[in-house]
Amino acid sequence: MELAFLHPLYEHQGPWASVYVDLSQHTEDTPHERELTAAAVARELAAQGADDATCRAVREAVDGLRHSSDPHGRALFARAGEVVLDPPLARPPQGGTEAHWAALPRVAPLLELAGEDPVCVVAYIDRKGADFELRSALGSRDAGSVTGRPWPVHRTSSSDWSERHFQLRVENTWEHNAAEIADALAVCQEETGADLLILVGDDRERRSVHERLPKRLQDRVVEAAHGAGSRLLDADVERLREDHVRSRARDDLDRFLAARSPDGEGRAAAAEGVPALIDAAREHRIDELLIIPDGPDTHREVWIGEDADQLAVRRTELRTLGEQNSWSARADDALLRSAVMTGAPAISVTAARSQEEAADDAPVGGLGALLRWR
Repeated sequence: MELAFLHPLYEHQGPWASVYVDLSQHTEDTPHERELTAAAVARELAAQGADDATCRAVREAVDGLRHSSDPHGRALFARAGEVVLDPPLARPPQGGTEAHWAALPRVAPLLELAGEDPVCVVAYIDRKGADFELRSALGSRDAGSVTGRPWPVHRTSSSDWSERHFQLRVENTWEHNAAEIADALAVCQEETGADLLILVGDDRERRSVHERLPKRLQDRVVEAAHGAGSRLLDADVERLREDHVRSRARDDLDRFLAARSPDGEGRAAAAEGVPALIDAAREHRIDELLIIPDGPDTHREVWIGEDADQLAVRRTELRTLGEQNSWSARADDALLRSAVMTGAPAISVTAARSQEEAADDAPVGGLGALLRWR
């Protein structure tokens, strides 16, 4: 997950209200229920010590979602009476709506609720062209189309010489159209930034387009098992999106597991555990942060200063570093602040771990990082 969009959250000091609103239920009573939710969230924040202006701003923001058609939910981050950021969620919060008041924004849940949502282009291919559809967890929209040569596109069964000549022209038309579709699909991917390309159509049509796509896209392309008219296609697309998420997380976890082995001088290209990660964050060495959101160290208390690289295991360490002001924070949110401010991405590796790795707690405590240098 690229974290640059979270930058506004660290331009001001906290404390912060962080609210994850469940919008997945849609019934006749939904507007009234969301109004009650808005009041409950404001009360919860007040009980945790939030100021009246921020409680009021959050209540108004949640109340404003009474008629929202968001399919999953929304995160709200507010301070000093203002909602600063309100990104949509790709899946609803598992425990329903929740609210937090803390020195730092509670952003770690975003890794699973908003981060693992590959945008894909579904290409509906036939012999005459293709229609493109852009899909994400938030819905779908038209992404353009391409039309190839209209004639000839169908074979005959005759063995006459003239018919064989006609069939050769059919083959040439198919090849030309497949190349045009592949070119248009490559442009569509570049314009939309899609993570995944899903080809839908007959076996030969899918394969012809697949083979003609640029090499840079080959690891992003998959072929759907069901055609455009199948009621199973939507489930097929969602499964392929989930497989893509697991595969990317698995690749990152494998790189981490390989990098944590020390070299001949005893230095590793990965770090895990809170003390080692804090050292790496202070030195701006984190290249990618790996998190297991329910890991035992994610909620461990650490100490932070005003700047992102001012963090320590103990409060006295910050004073030694010359920081006079300090606040307690969760380890995961403190490390994520550092990652945002140094341009490092982060990923939840929960879905990628095997049972053996889960038992071994890799990364240790649920927090790890690939490093920019050893």
